[in-house]
Amino acid sequence: MKALQYREIGSRPEVVSIPDPQVGPGQVLLKVTAAGVCHSDEFIMSLPAEAYVYGLPLTLGHEGAGIVEAVGEGVSGVKPGDSVAVYGPWGCGRCHMCAQGKENYCLNAEAEGIRPPGLGAPGSMAEYMIVDNERHLVPLGDLDPVKNVSLTDAGLTPYHAIKTSLPKLGAGTTAVVIGAGGLGHVGIQILRAISGATVVALDVSDEKLDLATQVGAQHTFLSNPDAVGAVRDLTGGRGANAVFDFVGVQPTVELASAMAGTEGDVTIVGIGGGALPVGFGRIAYDVAVRTPYWGSRAELIETFDLARAGSVEVEIETYSLDEAPKAYERLHEGKIRGRAVILPNG
Repeated sequence: MKALQYREIGSRPEVVSIPDPQVGPGQVLLKVTAAGVCHSDEFIMSLPAEAYVYGLPLTLGHEGAGIVEAVGEGVSGVKPGDSVAVYGPWGCGRCHMCAQGKENYCLNAEAEGIRPPGLGAPGSMAEYMIVDNERHLVPLGDLDPVKNVSLTDAGLTPYHAIKTSLPKLGAGTTAVVIGAGGLGHVGIQILRAISGATVVALDVSDEKLDLATQVGAQHTFLSNPDAVGAVRDLTGGRGANAVFDFVGVQPTVELASAMAGTEGDVTIVGIGGGALPVGFGRIAYDVAVRTPYWGSRAELIETFDLARAGSVEVEIETYSLDEAPKAYERLHEGKIRGRAVILPNG
């Protein structure tokens, strides 16, 4: 079969032919219908050799959806022909966090070498993929896999981040989204759907600010130091009740800190490497700073329910598997509007 792989440190991903995977006991074989392109892939491919821990060659793709092709011995929850999405943050299934469906916070994953698909295990950017356990599949039903595959990360991750801050986001409050790209433009829609907050979007791109307005942001500002004053003015000097940084570079985490009001939340979702000093006098009183990771399986189901209700829709560009390297080039250049989706069997 064909697959998109990262094969050498410092190289770009390439389409190669590899053996078809064989399903084992407890596993599920998917014929992949769609796979999302994510900045996390760019992040791991930018790591130097001494920091890279994901194995080579690596079949990319941690956002995946497909049709069940075959099931291994002991699998009873899905059957051939089912349309499913892959819950990506695989865990041990036994620890206290996994027992709550929070495999994104599995306590044993690191020690046991458990890695998500596309981030250590073979991912979804291939004609077929193996899912290690049926609990890592969520039925799609009547949802279009191409339009909704990115919700497995670009929807789930902001949903998890925002849901934690919901008690602070009632009527009359303000939420700021920094970065209106793949995750941010979905986060704006989630905020509008489940909170009472006025939504403000920041980005360095006018095109992405236009997208932010189209998907529901009530105010938009260029992402620069002037945005702090703009948000303060908009809130009568109080500052934002919650700031969600979907970029995570040093300038954006500093913006997030500066515009958060007393008892606000600063949630750093992006993995741009920025760090935020926290201490008395360094940030507004009683501000909570969080660095969440992905989300729970139950939250993925809830995210799909928002899509079924028409509350969330991902802006996508589609590419064939042969065109996948081009999609990563466009992502690297900041030219993707929303999310790129690869169709391995399209």
